[in-house]
Amino acid sequence: MQSDKSKQNQPRIGILFLGGAKRVSMARFFDKAASELGYSAEIYSYELDRHVPIAIAAKVIVGKKWSDPGLYQDLEQVVEKHDISVVVPFVDPAIEVAQNLVDKVLPKQIFVPGCQGDINHDLYYKDRAQLRFQSAQIPVPKAYELVKGLNAELSFEIPPIEAFPLIAKPKAGSASKGIHIIDTPEQLKALSRIEDYIIQEYIADREEYSVDCYISVRTGQPLAIVPRKRIEVSGGEAMRTETVIAPEVYDLAKLTIERLQLRGAITIQILYDRKRNRYLLMEINPRLGGGAVCSVLAGADIPKLILLEGLGQSPAPLCYRPYTKIARYPQEVVFYN
Repeated sequence: MQSDKSKQNQPRIGILFLGGAKRVSMARFFDKAASELGYSAEIYSYELDRHVPIAIAAKVIVGKKWSDPGLYQDLEQVVEKHDISVVVPFVDPAIEVAQNLVDKVLPKQIFVPGCQGDINHDLYYKDRAQLRFQSAQIPVPKAYELVKGLNAELSFEIPPIEAFPLIAKPKAGSASKGIHIIDTPEQLKALSRIEDYIIQEYIADREEYSVDCYISVRTGQPLAIVPRKRIEVSGGEAMRTETVIAPEVYDLAKLTIERLQLRGAITIQILYDRKRNRYLLMEINPRLGGGAVCSVLAGADIPKLILLEGLGQSPAPLCYRPYTKIARYPQEVVFYN
């Protein structure tokens, strides 16, 4: 990071993370990108607790829950007080919050590197996302639907035995929480509140890829598409990952971007079914994922693309270096009261 003395001679740009508690590396990338563009970055992170790791790389603002009725009024005050120009969401519930902030609360005052309209809402709910993907004719795993039973109660049409195993995913949620692998019809029948899940075919023999993308918010031009293989995953986040040359993954990601008219910083999850030799779209997170640091280190400087667009400039597409591998690890941050 820059010294305070060198920052004094540069124009300032205010950046607000929403839920960036663990995104220390990403904060440092934004700081570096701002410096290379001739700006001094002042980075803030909106959190529920002051004692979070991002405190070593940004100023923490203790705020309200995403569901709090006073959230937008509070965020508007934060933006005005700290002269924020760019707002970046890092957790799923903050994605719609960021877009509502720029669309309804502070129009034309801040830049949010994300999708517009109702697509953020649909991508948060896996059943709605599945319908969007199918309507756009994007290949996805087969899903099984709830049907109306006697007395209009929701029941489940049990798939044939050869369809098992299945995977049950909560319709709302992230980080692989609440997922169940269903091996038998009996297990499916025993699933509590089945209406809260989307049921899909389970593909055991697979490879998983994340594709870190940045699509110009203003023009829709893809500026970075970086496939990386998820080597080790913990809590839904890649702990070891490597950028790769994967034409089929790249092409499916580009098709998805075009057909869904995606914008901004996007993480696309793609699965390769080894047994049936097919590539399938799993989900889309319209935000920067934790493993995106790998793509930045490989040359796809997404923070710089975000800042350039936030400053009203038109960045050129970026290439990346394949076979860049990272291993992430926990690091302690100490707070003395």
